[in-house]
Amino acid sequence: MAEEFVTIEINDQPIEARKGAMLIDVADANGISIPRFCYHKKLSIAASCRMCLVEMEKSWKPVPACATPVGAGMKFWTRTDKARDAQKSIMEFLLINHPLDCPICDQGGECELQDVSVAYGSCKSNYAEVKRVVQDKDIGPLIATEMTRCIQCTRCVRFGDEIAGMREMGGVGRGDRLEIGTYIEKSLKSELSGNVIDLCPVGALTAKPSRYKARAWELQAHDAIAPHDCVGSNIQVHTFRKEVVRSVPRENDAINECWISDRDRFAYQGIYSPERIEKPMLKRDGIWYTVSWQQALDATAEILRSADPARTGALASAASTLEELYLFQRLMRGLNVRNIDHRLGQTDFADQDAAPICPYLGMPLGELEKQNAALLIGSNVRQEQPMLNHRLRKAALNGAKVMAVNPRAFDFNYDVAQQAVAPAAMVQALQAMLDDPDNSTMLALKNAEHAVVLLGNVAVQHPAFSTLRALANQIAQQTGATFGYLAESSNTVGAWVAGVVPHRLSAGRELKQPGVPVSEFLNESTRTFVLLNAELADFANPQQAMQVLSAADNVIAITPFADETVRKYATVLLPGSTFAESAGTLCNTEGRWQSFKGATEPVGEARPTWKILRVLGNTVGVPDFDWMGTEEIVAELRLELDGAEVCDNTYKNPSPQPLSLKGRGAEDGEFQRIGDVEMYRTDLLVRRAKALQAMIPTTVVRLNPQDADTLGVTDGDTLKVRQGEFSVTLPAQRDVGIPAGCAGLQAGLEISAVLGAAFGSIHITKAG
Repeated sequence: MAEEFVTIEINDQPIEARKGAMLIDVADANGISIPRFCYHKKLSIAASCRMCLVEMEKSWKPVPACATPVGAGMKFWTRTDKARDAQKSIMEFLLINHPLDCPICDQGGECELQDVSVAYGSCKSNYAEVKRVVQDKDIGPLIATEMTRCIQCTRCVRFGDEIAGMREMGGVGRGDRLEIGTYIEKSLKSELSGNVIDLCPVGALTAKPSRYKARAWELQAHDAIAPHDCVGSNIQVHTFRKEVVRSVPRENDAINECWISDRDRFAYQGIYSPERIEKPMLKRDGIWYTVSWQQALDATAEILRSADPARTGALASAASTLEELYLFQRLMRGLNVRNIDHRLGQTDFADQDAAPICPYLGMPLGELEKQNAALLIGSNVRQEQPMLNHRLRKAALNGAKVMAVNPRAFDFNYDVAQQAVAPAAMVQALQAMLDDPDNSTMLALKNAEHAVVLLGNVAVQHPAFSTLRALANQIAQQTGATFGYLAESSNTVGAWVAGVVPHRLSAGRELKQPGVPVSEFLNESTRTFVLLNAELADFANPQQAMQVLSAADNVIAITPFADETVRKYATVLLPGSTFAESAGTLCNTEGRWQSFKGATEPVGEARPTWKILRVLGNTVGVPDFDWMGTEEIVAELRLELDGAEVCDNTYKNPSPQPLSLKGRGAEDGEFQRIGDVEMYRTDLLVRRAKALQAMIPTTVVRLNPQDADTLGVTDGDTLKVRQGEFSVTLPAQRDVGIPAGCAGLQAGLEISAVLGAAFGSIHITKAG
């Protein structure tokens, strides 16, 4: 149905507007300034601050612009004496209890209250009484509070309720005794909680990690792309004296709207970790020596030239930029190394030849919220891709039916028809859907006008990923749903496009002599490894990776960081850059290429990673390795694509193979491990951000209550967990979301890294 437009007047200026639109939106669209505090275009209307009062024809009192829908012939004035007096009076009321502490407030210089007070307030106040003081709350390591400054706009309250899906903040008291705070003095847990910092119009809620680091007017803003998940959220990196001090959202409705996840907001802290490598280093006789760049490059080139290409493995993190990944595979293939891979967390590669050239979402990000039905397979989307979860939540609130098949019941912030089955039973669960024409999930997908089937990160890590993919594709085909992937990392799509896989060149071109996937060359027959931004926590089996890398003759690590573990197995350390220190391009899960410039210079003698690879290629003698800028690298890759549509989820569906996973149940102590990756342990920057690490809860072993009873275990009891020849002791926690015969023990954590694969058989007994 076509929208009806009407003509109104604002300040005697005729304006065309959609009938029923709020006056404040119409004014904003036409460049007419109206002050506001409680109003935000992405939140519901509260009309509580009354700062947006304007004069309206035939109304004896001013009306709030945020809550006044427009109709034909209506007339408004925003700067008449009546409107000005109302705004000035409201401003005076709001300042009655507000402290005059602008010189020490982190919001100073970018404070809405300051700006509106100067523009619309009075030069003096009639209030001379004592101001009230509100006791501060500790709401966690991410957000600092000064609640005496709060003007009760309720933006933070509405955000939690309407956007984050967790009403963690609320109001207590009435009138001038109203206080905003958390329930029972608890910390904020939402993965989007940091957005209340941007929403707060005063200095009541500010970023704790960047507190007192710099004044707003001293900061330089640099456009960037968040490198922590496949969304590619648009952000601004703020620097002070060439140091990154904070990240904030950059509005882009097609990608992240005006929000970002806490991971995107606070991960910058990792840039200045004590584990940062500032100079090139070589290991000689077990001792590390700092060397010049020329010495490091010459030594690296000599190692690569003398290495047997068939016994050399090249492994890259998909969080690297498109330019870095492209140069990496060109360098390795220039040395005749064929064993190249970025799929470090994957273990099943049986169908890699049938896999699409570039697994992607299958639609623009914004289309997710328009779906009428969605099936998630092996996905903890709320933790893995918080902004995609936000889109799915909007779809669910609009009536979409969201369903999931997972190895455990993950916590969603909207209604999900979730089927939690043991990892070994996921294949049978999907096959049962296909075999039953009256299955409710199949019917929901088939009857929906817009439906999607999505494979998540947990599915990719599953030992039967190829079978899950084949079945998911069949479900999509039978129901007419779109088939897509929730890519694992910030540049997984880019890694496929760049050719960082053993069986394809860049742009998906055929490789006549393919290599083997990481699962086949991550063994002790490989004597030389080259790692690009890859760490043990990135691997499906960190313990196996540690053993193999430690046994290798040479491990060349091109990375910004090196902890004690890396220094044990590496022989060469080439200090690279982080996303904030180099130009680059990330390709998000919808296939959108987003380029950015460096915000600051690399620490110490570190260099942009793409330049390290370029110079290394020249040193080792690879021909045609002469790019002068990241733009040239991207341009060459686009030429190789030659207009081809590589983001295509077409899948040559093989017959699904049966799965056999060990794990018999509590009677003999054998369980199937469910090892989804912890939200704040996903990449090398996030792992080193102190504030985010403080958000990680205590590591526990989650057991089904039935299994816990069999073992005689209650919450908090100590368990001994053995996987292979390694074991750890951890507290137990009963969890009805864990299927019987399974144990939830997250991957990516330091304490669980000593065990084996994230999915497999583990033995659990009660300690002591």
